[in-house]
Amino acid sequence: MDLTIDVEGYKLNIRVAGIIIHNNKILTHRDINKDHYCLPGGRIEIGETSEQAIKREIKEELGKDVEIIEYKSTIENFFEFENNKYHEIYFLYKIEFVNEEDKKINYTIHNVEGKQYLQYEWLELNKINKYNILPECLKDIISDKEGLIHVINNNLK
Repeated sequence: MDLTIDVEGYKLNIRVAGIIIHNNKILTHRDINKDHYCLPGGRIEIGETSEQAIKREIKEELGKDVEIIEYKSTIENFFEFENNKYHEIYFLYKIEFVNEEDKKINYTIHNVEGKQYLQYEWLELNKINKYNILPECLKDIISDKEGLIHVINNNLK
């Protein structure tokens, strides 16, 4: 069961995401019906560590095995989406594909679970500020500015 609960008008999510970089490009996750990008990952399940969750999520969504390179950050993320307020705790890891052939992938990857609306696109790192990546603070973490470890991102007014 995913760690998502409704509490006093908020949805509380416990999430994990991964940074995969190849050839100066970063792998992102996008719902083709939305105008923003996110990093691949998903919700942590009850009894699961964030490290186990990122490996499981990438395997479920992309059909690929990954290894964790390093822990990057924890983000406390507050935002509104589709008329819901969210309080999200977000664990972020730098990860890499285990299979050497997977490290050569430079094309759009489709979701292996059959979710046609989900795709995984490579965005150029040197143009990262031109893309609508959420949460916005990811751009600084991806760029490794100031060695950010704990970030509070509050987009609620």
